[in-house]
Amino acid sequence: MKFFIDTANLDEIREAEAWGILAGVTTNPSLYAKTGGKLADFENHMAKICEICKDIPVSAESTAETTEEMVAEGRRLAAIAPNIVVKLPICEASLPACHTLATEGIRVNMTLIFSAPQALLAASAGARYISPFVGRFEDCGEDGIEQLETVVTCVKNYEYGYWEQEGGPEIITASVRTPHHVTQAALMGADIATVPFAALKKCVHHPLTDKGLASFAADWEKVVNA
Repeated sequence: MKFFIDTANLDEIREAEAWGILAGVTTNPSLYAKTGGKLADFENHMAKICEICKDIPVSAESTAETTEEMVAEGRRLAAIAPNIVVKLPICEASLPACHTLATEGIRVNMTLIFSAPQALLAASAGARYISPFVGRFEDCGEDGIEQLETVVTCVKNYEYGYWEQEGGPEIITASVRTPHHVTQAALMGADIATVPFAALKKCVHHPLTDKGLASFAADWEKVVNA
């Protein structure tokens, strides 16, 4: 399974990239707002991310509301760098926009997916990536992992002509909050997990690992001081 980082923070992206595990970056308006970024600097900020991550996909989300505006903004975003992926929220306006952009060779990440029918529609419209949410689904008292499994099974049942050479469409497990979410997504064959940096760091740690490291360090200290 590939690891994407879900952030617009340049320092977090640099650190994750240095780990050698980063396969992509996803952003959204909320994540960009957390950086303190301004509207006028948005596209420049996306360009900075793409400069850090030259050879991996970087999702930049459109805030347009109509099909025509989504297509226009998608083209503008895609022109920032070759690795930009246009992120669109699933809705009636975004499906034809996705189709238009896909036929032009522009990759789309369809986001805010909460059901299998939404995912199937996105795949049929030409989405390169499909992002079902786990954590937000669980906020409603539902089983986000079960819903993710349904989406993965349904989408993987079929072939889609748009991105066959790239192996798409790929399922991005989104709204990941815990290492458990990552484990379950991997078990069911989700292609990607996009993980906030705090949750990504949790994936590195385990209480027994931390205990073992502390024990090794204490024993080695005895050797040094012998």
